[in-house]
Amino acid sequence: MPHLLRIDASISPESRTRAIADAFEDAWRARGPEWTVHVRDVVADPLPHLTSTALHWPERLRGDMQAPADHEALQQRVLTEIEAADVLLVGVPMYNFSLPSQLKSWLDLVHVPGLTAPSDGNPQPFAGKTAVLVTARGAVYDEESLALLDHAIPPVRIVLERGLGMHVSTIATNRTIAAMKPEFDAELAQVELDAALAAAREHATAFTP
Repeated sequence: MPHLLRIDASISPESRTRAIADAFEDAWRARGPEWTVHVRDVVADPLPHLTSTALHWPERLRGDMQAPADHEALQQRVLTEIEAADVLLVGVPMYNFSLPSQLKSWLDLVHVPGLTAPSDGNPQPFAGKTAVLVTARGAVYDEESLALLDHAIPPVRIVLERGLGMHVSTIATNRTIAAMKPEFDAELAQVELDAALAAAREHATAFTP
C-alpha cells in the first residue's frame, strides 16, 4: 500500500502551508483506500528538543554517552514512521526567515550520522524516498538576492536530500502578508496560492510506487 507521512509544523490551523498539504493529502487519498496517510503534527504534539548528544549518534558510536530511554524510544518511533512511508510531505512555514523550532526538533531526531546519514560507511536506509516540502512565506523570495534570506527550506532540504539521500522537491507560495501590506498584491498572492494548490494535487497524483 502506498503510504504518506505528513509532517505539519504551522502554528495556525488556517495556514497556507497546511492548506497546500491538505490539497496534497486529499488528492493522495482520492486515489483509493489503499493510499494511506499518517500525520505527525509537531505543533499539536511537540517533540522535545535534544537533551543528550547521545541521541545524535547510533548506539555503536556513543562511547560512554547515555541517551534518555524515553527520548530514545520516541526517536525510534519517529524513524519508524519514515521507514514506513513511501512519500514524506513536510510543511515548512517560514517564521522570521527560518523554520519553526518544532520542526527543527523533528529534524534533530531523524538526522543521525552513522544510522540515517553517512558517517562511518553505513548505508542510508531512507535513500531514494520521495520528500515534498511545502512552504508559505510572507514576502517574495524567488529572486536570487532574496533567496539568500530563506533559512526555512534550505536546512530541511540539506538534511533530507544530502543527509538522508531522499529525492526532494518544493512547493512554495509567497505574499502571505498581502492583506496587511497592499504592495504585495493580494490578487497575485491568490494566484500563487492557487498554483501551489494545483502543484500539490499534481504531485500527489503523479507519484508511482
